[in-house]
This record gives sequence, C-alpha cells and structure tokens, in this order.
Amino acid sequence: MGQPYFEIIRLIERLHRHFLDVLRTELRRKGIEDINAVQALLLYNIGENDVVIRDLKDRGYYQGSNVSYNIKGLTEYGYLTQERSAHDRRSVRLKLTDKGLELCATVRTLQNDLANAMGTDDDTKKSLDDTVSTMLRLERTWSDFIHYGRIRV
Repeated sequence: MGQPYFEIIRLIERLHRHFLDVLRTELRRKGIEDINAVQALLLYNIGENDVVIRDLKDRGYYQGSNVSYNIKGLTEYGYLTQERSAHDRRSVRLKLTDKGLELCATVRTLQNDLANAMGTDDDTKKSLDDTVSTMLRLERTWSDFIHYGRIRV
C-alpha cells in the first residue's frame, strides 16, 4: 500500500507545477504578461464570487503573505477590486473586475478544453471519478491529522 501512496504524493506536487506551466503557456499565448500563473489561478478560484481574503486563507488555498502580495498586484493591474466590509472594517471583500472576469473565462475555456482532451468515454469518466474520490480521502486523512494531531481510523 505504501508505494502507491508515495507515488500519489510525488504526483500531486509535480502535477501542480505542470498545471501552473499550462496556465503560464496560455497566458503567454493570449498576450497576457502583467500577471503570473499563480495569480491567474487565484482569480479563477475567486470566480464570480465576492470573497473575503481570510476565506481564501482559511480554505487552505493560499498562505497569508502570498495571498496579500498577489491581491495587491491583481488590484494594481485592474483584475480585482477591494472593498472594506461595512460591518467589520478589518475584513476586505474581493471581487473580479470585467478584466478579471474575462481572464477567468479564458481559464475556464482552457480547463474545458483540457478536460475534453482527456476523453469523454465512460471508462475515462469512471477513472476520473475514482481519482477524485481517492484525492478527497487523502485530503480528509491529512486534515484529520492536522486538526487532531493523529490519524483517525
């Protein structure tokens, strides 16, 4: 059982780096040079939602200083707007501008094209569903370890 687990761990990191390379390539192909792949992924994760910076950190997507740095750049380049909450002045809400929504649509189209390139047959769908299930189990196992300091069986 150990070997497949270790292979998945290696693949997670490698696939994330490759995916950022894919985004970088698409940004370059579209002539978008003012942001990087990590920032494009951040915009994609925000999407059409109004989100609070803290939510992005709490969901585990981004580290504190990393997200703050990227949000500052995305705001300066016109992809995001920031607005202080009327109820909690410490809380900042983020929303994509039209430019940000356009980039988000570009990433969504890329994602759809990549998904279709994987195949649309039943075997591929089943295989991907099984992979998602395995990855969610792995996430739960790691989250339990972080929260409880031990492995829950």
